[in-house]
Amino acid sequence: MRRIIFTSPVWPAPLIARGPASVALALLAAAAPILEASAQSIYAPNKIVEMVQAAAPPEIDGVLDEDIWANAAVVSDLHQMDPIEYSVPSERSEFYLAYDHDALYVGARIWDSQPDRTAANILRQGANITNDDLLLVILDPYNNGREGYQFQMNPNGVRYEGLFLGASQMQWNWDGIWQAAATQDGEGWLAEMAIPFKTLSFDAENDIWGINFGRRSQAKNERMAWVSRNRTQTPSISGRAIGLRGMDQGRGLDIVPSVSVSDRKDFFPAGSDSQVDPSLDVFYRLTPGLNGSLTINTDFSATEVDDRQVNLTRFGLFFPEKRDFFLQDASAFEFGGIGSQTFSQLSSVLDQNARPFFSRRIGLSRSGQPVDLNYGGKLSGRVGPWTLGTLAIRQDAAGPVEATDLFVGRAAFNVLGESSVGVITTVGDPRSNLDNSLIGVDFRYLNTRLPGRLILQAEAWYQETETEGMDGDDAAYGLRVRLPGLTGFRAGLGLKEVQANFNPALGYLNRAGIRDFSAEIGWIHRNPQEARIRTIHALVGYQRVEHIGGGLQSEVVDARLISFTNPAGDSARLLYRGSKEVLREPFTIWDPDASSGEERIVIPAGEYSYAAPAVYIQSESSRKLSGRVTYRRGGFYGGERNNIEAQATWFPTRHFRGFVSYDYNDIELPEGDFALRLARVGLDIIFSNTLSWASLVQYDNGSETIGVNSRLHWIPQAGREGFIVVNHNLLDLDRNDSFHSSLAGLSAKFSYTFRF
Repeated sequence: MRRIIFTSPVWPAPLIARGPASVALALLAAAAPILEASAQSIYAPNKIVEMVQAAAPPEIDGVLDEDIWANAAVVSDLHQMDPIEYSVPSERSEFYLAYDHDALYVGARIWDSQPDRTAANILRQGANITNDDLLLVILDPYNNGREGYQFQMNPNGVRYEGLFLGASQMQWNWDGIWQAAATQDGEGWLAEMAIPFKTLSFDAENDIWGINFGRRSQAKNERMAWVSRNRTQTPSISGRAIGLRGMDQGRGLDIVPSVSVSDRKDFFPAGSDSQVDPSLDVFYRLTPGLNGSLTINTDFSATEVDDRQVNLTRFGLFFPEKRDFFLQDASAFEFGGIGSQTFSQLSSVLDQNARPFFSRRIGLSRSGQPVDLNYGGKLSGRVGPWTLGTLAIRQDAAGPVEATDLFVGRAAFNVLGESSVGVITTVGDPRSNLDNSLIGVDFRYLNTRLPGRLILQAEAWYQETETEGMDGDDAAYGLRVRLPGLTGFRAGLGLKEVQANFNPALGYLNRAGIRDFSAEIGWIHRNPQEARIRTIHALVGYQRVEHIGGGLQSEVVDARLISFTNPAGDSARLLYRGSKEVLREPFTIWDPDASSGEERIVIPAGEYSYAAPAVYIQSESSRKLSGRVTYRRGGFYGGERNNIEAQATWFPTRHFRGFVSYDYNDIELPEGDFALRLARVGLDIIFSNTLSWASLVQYDNGSETIGVNSRLHWIPQAGREGFIVVNHNLLDLDRNDSFHSSLAGLSAKFSYTFRF
């Protein structure tokens, strides 16, 4: 293994690295202090709320009738954040703050002059409430502007929470334990939150926290904030809560036993399996900011199924992580900004390329089948200026792959005001018996305090792998600089090189042996709230992927020629995409089962240039009936492609939600014609905000499979939940529209959190 040497915890120098990566890292390191110093004098949080300690906790029922609220600290000076930042909001809002040794309590009075237009469609606990009216609270317990929590709730009392990945990105799959309730009346709605200190990581000696508040009025497409900058609220753009003392983190011990009962039947070949699986998760706060966890016989039977995707490329797809164990403290393992999409979304898969750690490599085989995890441990959190994350897993044998010990270690050190430098290492290969290891270094720069309300982000990183049987050409590096403004000018520039033998066995690799260059530039104009057009947006992006040895692999120009959004939130876009693909070998784009009688379609090696304009229309999503549609027609590998993507969502009441989506591709090529279809139907019946039944049916004619997933989810209280899950797959073996069962499964799981 080649060495990466540090002589200082603040910045790695000298850095032993090959190619331009070391130069890029050095340039960013040299420029960052200058940019930081130029901004210090123009930004200082000037909003402060002095916290009030309560004698008794409130009952969380959404009524605000207890004495605690009459004596609480009050925050009412919100301003409009969107459409016109810092203007007077159209409606009043008041937040009430108090705490005791157990929890932080937040009450809110949300006035609405048209309460019958309050958007409150979501009743299912844990669902995304982005398109409802909502309020939010951001907490930065370390008061360092780098990390924190966001707690949201809607007028139905549905909770939605997330972790900040660094100072700007969000991980919405974090599942924290807290309580919320809301009620509606003729003046708007009221809300109560109780956020236990046992749910948060913080230093009990620190009596100043970063804090912020926000509100969204969906009917007016208006967002309001206590503190904002460039229409953004993050831990680095917050006010301060002072006077917090005597908070009790308890012993910091959570014990979560669970049990699952499952029955599975396979039809091709015939077989069945029934089992009872107890499992145990233990979480312990070693220090106020450092958390340890242990999992034994980890169970993922209640995890949501993946959404199917259409793939018309010769490269793999990316499916996000959905398993709670790996989502907890996921921010500690983020590296180099890899995976944060570009503005024009040239390729979300290429954004993920060369990610050093991707948790879906653990516990899943190459075919996506579950692999047992015998036990594992995780240590993550903060120690002084350090953010740490370590993960050790013992994965069971699966087929020819022997039982494997896997390890991930990540450390990042705070530098400058909002930036960090870090290292990562991984050991083990969960999908082969070969030895594999990785080491990497990264620098992430963020400055939200530049003149003109600009935000500057930059990332530079370098990685090397060592794989048994491979020698040389095993490095990858990247550099990206962005101005991610939400109004006015925005731009970005990126470079990534992934060498041929770079092999992150615990990471994600989509393409190797390539050099990837991307650039984008755009402009957003926002009008006042009364204007007929709220925003006008134009953006163009360019991406070129070359073979390191020479020659083009892919090139794309992706343009949002013009985009309009009206005050209600409806939008329309005129799009254009021009592509060039160079095939060094034939590409099989359609490969039906031989029994169907259809022939394979193979595109010959060669260079192909084609373009396709598109129209995108979307209605405001909080309406009882909403939808979106994209129509694209143009060239495709020497032929033509007609594509339509459409989805309709229906909310007749808050107790029912249904949606239908359809993705249709009609491909006509010199080598043959085919059509690719993907259909999804979802149906949610929500009995209350503690009990819901969600079903999803998916079909695609590429695999000729219908997949049915149905989940009854009961959450009597945060930290306690039960599932009953039904999975059923049907397969059309000979493609004659006659489907037969291929798999059937039923499982039930219940877990209970004991807190000490």
